[in-house]
Amino acid sequence: MAELHFFTGTMDSGKSTLALQTNHNHAQRGRVGQMFTTHDRAGEATLSSRLGLVAEALEVAPDFDFWRHVVDELTQGRRIDYLICDEAQFYTAAQVEQLAKIVDELQIDVFAFGILTDFRTRLFSGSARLVELADRTEVLQVEALCWCGKRATHNARTEDGVMVTDGEVIVVGDMNEPGGPPAEIAYEVLCRQHHRRGLTAARARAVSLAPEPLPFG
Repeated sequence: MAELHFFTGTMDSGKSTLALQTNHNHAQRGRVGQMFTTHDRAGEATLSSRLGLVAEALEVAPDFDFWRHVVDELTQGRRIDYLICDEAQFYTAAQVEQLAKIVDELQIDVFAFGILTDFRTRLFSGSARLVELADRTEVLQVEALCWCGKRATHNARTEDGVMVTDGEVIVVGDMNEPGGPPAEIAYEVLCRQHHRRGLTAARARAVSLAPEPLPFG
């Protein structure tokens, strides 16, 4: 039986790498799939990993209809055994429902990958609907780390090196390079304690805190 799988984790936990690996594994077994993404940092219609892996994918706009697309593909005689859906947190709730319908009605596996919460620590609508509908939800075992060395649980957005908690939910940016100059818009993974304090790696260095665990909890 086909299933809707949702793989989640913070930024820098290897979601896109796993998406590409999943596609590779299934293709190696003779299965035929299609890959989708949206707002990838590498550009439109691109699925990219921070390890340098890149593949072409179909761009998911807010009005994209997964059900209509797959039905049209099948009607034209194309084979589809599975879908790889990266950056699924940005999908609409309706699009997630279309993916569930594809699994149930067409018996096509769907593998979705995305982060749960935005930089304000609030659930993305796409991720929330995936948690509600997925047959399986799995948290990635590759743990991203906060600058202090603790497990990172929150995604922070920085503007010119300063953490912000207001603004548009969808703003494309990448991770700041450790020790490099702060980007105009960037993201950083933090433990809950340092996200609450707004204490990024750059700010910690500025106040002379060594990038290692603090002596208190």
